[in-house]
Amino acid sequence: MISKNQIKFITGLHQKKYRNKHGLFIAEGPKIIGDLVRAGIQLHSMYATDDASHITPDFETISHADLQRISALTTANTQLAVFHIPKLHAIEEKGLTLVLDSVRDPGNLGTIIRLCDWFGVTQIVCSPDTVDCFNPKVVQATMGSIARVTLIYEELPSFLQQTQLPVYAAVMDGTSVYKEKFPKDALLVMGNEANGISKEVEVFVNKRITIPYFGNPDTAESLNVATATGILLNEFRRTIEM
Repeated sequence: MISKNQIKFITGLHQKKYRNKHGLFIAEGPKIIGDLVRAGIQLHSMYATDDASHITPDFETISHADLQRISALTTANTQLAVFHIPKLHAIEEKGLTLVLDSVRDPGNLGTIIRLCDWFGVTQIVCSPDTVDCFNPKVVQATMGSIARVTLIYEELPSFLQQTQLPVYAAVMDGTSVYKEKFPKDALLVMGNEANGISKEVEVFVNKRITIPYFGNPDTAESLNVATATGILLNEFRRTIEM
């Protein structure tokens, strides 16, 4: 039986300050946990209502009611694991790197990480006020892709000031993405859900691109940041392969 202290400790990891304090985060569900283990992310502890020996022999069997108490989900899965937060990596200035300027929604970030995994983008550089990638909602939305994509939190103006790579940015008034031929090595900046790219970041942009609309501009809503990211990553990869 899981103890009250264990429950308090694990539920504390739902909050960023305790994740930072202990250097730990939680993941739920066999697929996500399995992906993280296979990627070499260090496992701290694991709790399951079923047999989890195919993932690790060192797990604690608990009741569904106890799993629900420690879960960050409305309806708990069958497994929950606590992992050590990986050590920070240095930014690699090669290939396509996604840059996120104040993306706040956990679902959006999780989906963006999945998209990067799909399109072979292994590195995302985030502003400090972008949602924590180890937020349980983000981890869940990645469906395991967080095991294969590295996220680095940096002050974006100082990072962009020193980069040697071309800096593309998704804006409303740029060149149509369908008219661009993209290089293999580049940075792509995506902005905040409500306000777009900040002025402090925009000054370092040298390639402004946009996804043109083909519907009625008076009725069509602007694209969700995750949806826009998917379209742009597709175009980057498509033109490189041409």
